[in-house]
Amino acid sequence: MYGARFAGELIASKRGFFASNIALAPRPDDPHFVESIARQHSIGVTTAHKFLLAAWRGVPVTAFAASYLDTSVAIFTLEGSGLRRPADLIGKRLGYRRGSEAEVIFDAMMAQLGLPRSQITKVADRDNFEALRTHEVDAILGAIDSQPDPSLDSILMNVIRPPEYGIHVPGLVYFASNDLIHSQPSIIADVLQGIIRGWQFAYSDHARSLPILLTADPGNLSSEQLSFALRQQRNLIVPTGGRIADFDESRWIALRNILIFAKLGDEGVPLAQVVNYQFLRDVYRRSPDLASPGAWREGN
Repeated sequence: MYGARFAGELIASKRGFFASNIALAPRPDDPHFVESIARQHSIGVTTAHKFLLAAWRGVPVTAFAASYLDTSVAIFTLEGSGLRRPADLIGKRLGYRRGSEAEVIFDAMMAQLGLPRSQITKVADRDNFEALRTHEVDAILGAIDSQPDPSLDSILMNVIRPPEYGIHVPGLVYFASNDLIHSQPSIIADVLQGIIRGWQFAYSDHARSLPILLTADPGNLSSEQLSFALRQQRNLIVPTGGRIADFDESRWIALRNILIFAKLGDEGVPLAQVVNYQFLRDVYRRSPDLASPGAWREGN
């Protein structure tokens, strides 16, 4: 997919921030994306949820950085519905996609809060804003960057974010085949540095970054929606007091526990063998300037 979610990669490619010859290949419909990356000895970005389940199945891949430092999952309700907290969803209809990351994160949040999931009616394949607008459901599960720009759409939302209720897991993560990591680690370091610079540019120079992003898919991207989506995901990319692309062990442990709680898999491979923190340490040590993401001007 082209858009705000992959702005760092797109800008790094178009601005020449990669020292190596890196080509971007969108593969949003590949159901075995992690396996494909391993087979092609490549680098990919996907949800930590999909990555970890594949690694547990024995796919030879390693995560080396984060795109979204926290989950992008959100629960959307209509502004006039009065549904503003997880407890308000009891007895309501929830649109969701079966087996998705969003469903797993939602169930974990409700369990952590001690709220009865059995009293929520889940409606499969109604996780779209049209279903919410037409009152087929009372709430939907989605990604924070999928929300329509209220300046372009008459529908106004309440947004419930699981991280505000103690659910902290890695969101999107960068990973590579173990073969590539072991045989050509310099490529991983180069790509990571380029991505960090791409995200810095996206958020520190909005006036220049938007036109670059629009050229990626000019027929389907709008400046207003891109700008809105960038603002919505900002704290996931450039957190206050944090570093771009960084992730920590505590969030991986939380995700591991959530996936086991959901009975989606068993930890066939220990976290220490599928998550590498050394590339981040080395890149930030060699280029201290990368730790300063730049200023994001409100109103951009």
